Amino acid sequence: MIDDAVASLRDMFTPPFRAVLWKSLGLTLALLAGLWLALERGAVWLTTSGESWFAGAPWLKTFVEVAAALGLFVALIFLIAPVAMLVAGFFLDELAEHVEARIYPPDRQGRAAPALTSLWLALKFSGVALAVNLIAFALWLIPGVNALIFFVANAYLFSREYFELAVMRYRPPEEARALRRRHRLTIFAAGLLISLFVATPVLNLLTPLFGIGLMARLHKRLTEPQPAPYQR
Repeated sequence: MIDDAVASLRDMFTPPFRAVLWKSLGLTLALLAGLWLALERGAVWLTTSGESWFAGAPWLKTFVEVAAALGLFVALIFLIAPVAMLVAGFFLDELAEHVEARIYPPDRQGRAAPALTSLWLALKFSGVALAVNLIAFALWLIPGVNALIFFVANAYLFSREYFELAVMRYRPPEEARALRRRHRLTIFAAGLLISLFVATPVLNLLTPLFGIGLMARLHKRLTEPQPAPYQR
């Protein structure tokens, strides 16, 4: 598994992966900028349409404006990882194709899911990312167990999602889930490596690139017959 992780790290610096990274980051920044503008306009409307609320207390209006600006800043920092994973979700099949081209012969590479299925998987993926971030935000307020639960939750959720996505290029969803359950401990161990990316600011933007590469290789390792041990 360590060899698979090292190979996945190397993949992240190849031209196809860099191209996907720049596309996903560009779309992520565009979405966040649009969200910032919409929320900022909403905050301005709230303070201007509610002038009567602040009559005789201009300091209260200033406080609301500053709090809204800080809240927007914190919210966007909090949302950048799930938004980036949502955007990257639309490119995961492309990334999987690049990985498979390196580890499989041409006649054994997987097939991309239908467009509607890919859309559903991307939305599901972003929902998982958002849920994990919400849980993480709440857990950081609980000393002692916050880091442990955060890593365990990330390892379970993201290993499940990335593995099933990699496997469904070869098998129907029911078989993908059955294979995941059969090798749950190995997949969870790989998920711990993914959780290191999720927990690291800036590096978490690269999580989809690393996760799909690792799970594509893990799928190959779990389903291909292993060479027999040497017999004297």
